[in-house]
Amino acid sequence: MSLINTQVQPFKVNAFHNGKFIEVTEESLKGKWSVLIFMPAAFTFNCPTEIEDAAEHYAEFQKAGTEVYIVTTDTHFSHKVWHETSPAVGKAKFPLIGDPTHQLTNAFGVHIPEEGLALRGTFVINPEGVIKTMEIHSNEIARDVSETLRKLKAAQFTAAHPNEVCPAKWKEGEKTLTPSLDLVGKI
Repeated sequence: MSLINTQVQPFKVNAFHNGKFIEVTEESLKGKWSVLIFMPAAFTFNCPTEIEDAAEHYAEFQKAGTEVYIVTTDTHFSHKVWHETSPAVGKAKFPLIGDPTHQLTNAFGVHIPEEGLALRGTFVINPEGVIKTMEIHSNEIARDVSETLRKLKAAQFTAAHPNEVCPAKWKEGEKTLTPSLDLVGKI
């Protein structure tokens, strides 16, 4: 069953964020847009490149009223040390969530039981806590956060304009479509 248009289930986890440990729950996601980016583990070779990419785009996410959360199956303690020792991870100004009990990785369908790790999964969640986009793929393929930002803006646009849809490669400010019988067979 797809998670699209489903409510994020209750959870409670710890994160390292801006020099402090914080608690993150499903309620933390409400009232603003959220992006959850699942990664296999801390202290790996590919994950820091994705965190650095997210950090470089963080101001754009913030401008769009969105919080970014990185999730691995490590502890929030590991994330503190990772943040302090990796130049790439050290750029993160967003919460680094530890999920050692696999509560989130299981709830979002990205858990790899035989490894105790997560697949690379990205989820855009609306202010009501409903999952609007998801992308899950194999761990050897890192993501491009600019595509996540594009999908976020498309989800925000269609939420504000429920009678319109965003066509392929749509970017903020470009033309959208209004579905109608007149368009069938003409595009």
